[in-house]
Amino acid sequence: MITDARSGPNLENERLVQGLALKKLSAEILNAAGLTTSDAELVADTLVQSDLWGHQSHGVLRLPAYVARIKSGAVNAAGKPLISLDRGPIAAIDGAGAMGQVVANTAMHLASVRAKEFGVSAISVRNSNHFGTAMYFTLSAARQGCLGFLATNASPAMPPWGGTRKAVGTNPWSWAAPAGKHPPMVLDIANTAVARGKIHLARQRAEPIPFGWALDENGRATTDPEAALRGVTLPMGGHKGYGIALMMDVLSGVLSGSAFGSGVAGPFQSEKPGQVGHFVIVLDIDAFIPLHEFENRQEELIASLKQNSLADGATEILYPGEREAILEAQNLAVGIKLPMETVKAIDILCDEFDLANPISS
Repeated sequence: MITDARSGPNLENERLVQGLALKKLSAEILNAAGLTTSDAELVADTLVQSDLWGHQSHGVLRLPAYVARIKSGAVNAAGKPLISLDRGPIAAIDGAGAMGQVVANTAMHLASVRAKEFGVSAISVRNSNHFGTAMYFTLSAARQGCLGFLATNASPAMPPWGGTRKAVGTNPWSWAAPAGKHPPMVLDIANTAVARGKIHLARQRAEPIPFGWALDENGRATTDPEAALRGVTLPMGGHKGYGIALMMDVLSGVLSGSAFGSGVAGPFQSEKPGQVGHFVIVLDIDAFIPLHEFENRQEELIASLKQNSLADGATEILYPGEREAILEAQNLAVGIKLPMETVKAIDILCDEFDLANPISS
């Protein structure tokens, strides 16, 4: 069930902010921190788009951490991704330590261009950083009539199956495909029970987390987000989530020559370069089946899903990506509810860079 974004914010804990104003301010902050204007605008767009989709764990909540990493040099603000291997449909990119969004955008664009030429393209990426929400990039391929895939590795969050210490990242991945008259079908998931960013968001909101998300540092199930962040995040689906996460690290880290496992540094620390790896696949649908036929078949698939009988407590059947499209329209119309801790953190950044803050009241 989609929550109506028109319900008013909790004025003590949230503030309603317009997306365009938030994007402009976020870009100004990132530019003042050291990113070029174009890179700052890209990163700001990815963050605010995540908030519009309802994924606030990957939204402007991350601005202070990104700024800290740019200022420390953990992110190479002037870094320009370079093609280090070029074999037509297969290529490798060295991210030069740049912002992950800049690197991922470069890789997805190259893969889409090459897929249109060769039918399929695969791009391996090394020496990158956290790139925000994977679906932001796979959707760009879907909008060009392609199937897009993007995987990344991440800093350790879960133990290996049967272990107790962090050794494997959430290592998220995303697929996106056009869906005819519908918004694109897109799947974007971490391989843990929940993305660690959602635990950070719960901490900001002073809210408990559900049992099954994490263990504390003593290996006990916890609903305390602070304890969860000191402990480990659990894999989705038990050993299956662990196995998928590990294979995403093989694709993203081992294959690319970038860091893997415990060698990857996360976005919430400002000292170490991320050394993150990504892996991109793009398929040009017209190389396999006419695009209009694919879209018609997608519409038939979605219709068959929505004709299913509803389980107890369910109000509607959604396909992957539909919820985000609905929330984006709602949040564009009425604004984004930001936790007050995020608003205060943005206030501090505006003071630091002597920027006017249109969302401060």
